[in-house]
Amino acid sequence: MSSSTRLPNPSDKQTILLITGLAGGGKSTALQVLEDLGWETIDNFPVRLLKGLLAEPDDHHGPLAIGFDSRTRGFVPNDVITLVKDLTQLPQFELSTMFIDCSSGELERRYNETRRRHPMAHGRPLQDGIRAERELLEPMRRWADMVIDTSEFASNQLQQHIRELFGTNVEQPMTVTVSSFGFARGMPPLADLVFDMRFLDNPHWIDELREQTGLDAPVGDHIRKDSGFAPAFERIRDLIMDLLPRYAAQGKSYVHIAFGCTGGRHRSVFTADQMGKLLRGEGFSPTILHRNLGSRATDAIEQMKR
Repeated sequence: MSSSTRLPNPSDKQTILLITGLAGGGKSTALQVLEDLGWETIDNFPVRLLKGLLAEPDDHHGPLAIGFDSRTRGFVPNDVITLVKDLTQLPQFELSTMFIDCSSGELERRYNETRRRHPMAHGRPLQDGIRAERELLEPMRRWADMVIDTSEFASNQLQQHIRELFGTNVEQPMTVTVSSFGFARGMPPLADLVFDMRFLDNPHWIDELREQTGLDAPVGDHIRKDSGFAPAFERIRDLIMDLLPRYAAQGKSYVHIAFGCTGGRHRSVFTADQMGKLLRGEGFSPTILHRNLGSRATDAIEQMKR
């Protein structure tokens, strides 16, 4: 694969990647990954308007990926090939084409699993629609610069393959959020990892600590003295440090780590703050959020066992 299809350094030429292929093969997934890598992406673009699109001024000259297939209005493979051949002669563009293929049997499985209608079946059996589309797109497949067969790919494997092909040497940072919350006030809806710190002694029941929070030194000292804190924190630390690189390898852009206690003011706040500091020391840049830090300390809340 030539370097012209990779995310380029700024230059006078703009990288254009045209992506087509069989419906259900994974074109949309490929475009989503390219968008995450910093490409501008357009899906189901009317190919006959391509010259007009590329004629518009583009100050940043960033890479552009355009997806189209048999569902795209006015799609005629031989006309597309002729158009692209003309565009490759223009000196301001580095233009290449990708075809995403997939075996008919695997496409049948995917359509049966999702219960979607094939765009070219038109009331006929699914196999007829896949066969008709394959015949229609065969000229594009033969002519494409790159052919990716997704028959053996799960969605995450296709994502990883696209990242390997088009990713730069500059590592895309993963956004890590570390938060605290109170179980009595509801679970965080989007956390990836949730740790329950209610096994620790509750500072709320210490008169001089009740109105303080996990950000105050006396509360932190009290929690550290709990014999369960240090070994649990070490195990959680080891787990998180093992999982974060694995999440990154799978292309996960956001990871939310949440620590909970009953009211969300003491134990979870202290633990989340300590984990955030640890992650900063390991080279991450976590955002630390304390959802219930400003909530009123009440015995009724702290007595809740859920």
